[in-house]
Amino acid sequence: MTIRRAAPLLAILIAGAAAAQQAKHNSNAPVDFDADHMEVHDLEHRAFLTGSVRAVQQDMTLTADRVTANYTGSMANSGQGSGGSPQIHRLDATGHVVVTRPTEVAHGDYGIYDLDKRLVTLIGKVTLDRTGPNASTVRGGRLVINLDTNQATMDGGAVGGSGTTGKGGRVSGRFTVPQHNDNNAPATKPAGK
Repeated sequence: MTIRRAAPLLAILIAGAAAAQQAKHNSNAPVDFDADHMEVHDLEHRAFLTGSVRAVQQDMTLTADRVTANYTGSMANSGQGSGGSPQIHRLDATGHVVVTRPTEVAHGDYGIYDLDKRLVTLIGKVTLDRTGPNASTVRGGRLVINLDTNQATMDGGAVGGSGTTGKGGRVSGRFTVPQHNDNNAPATKPAGK
């Protein structure tokens, strides 16, 4: 089975666990951040955050070494009536990227949070760990989480160029199996008796 053919099955399995465990994320909630340093290029509508960056929106947290925030409006005019306040549209994260939600933690080399499309994408040495009764771990080259549907899709290869892929360019992981108490197993009759 090729990765492309296996991807829909994996997406269904991952999405089922996600839908059961995650409430719908509110992408309209404000994004609070802190970092060691911030540099604003207001004419380019970008803010560069560096050093132990942490961005929090509702119950989702993104941490990374560096984050670029793309926005509309103006930082210089924020608080001066309508139209001046910056409206964030996208966060680009690099270096030790971690996205944490109540029942999952995802790690990758690069991350993109597109607030308009409500998509979180991690690229490069991606690991998704789910907790709870449907605990699982999945590894690959690219993970896309749709915050509207809680559907997660993992690809084995990274996008473009020399990006890092999953094990052998494939998605790999482990599914848990319901545990049964062998003492309560139905007795079987020997054959022919």
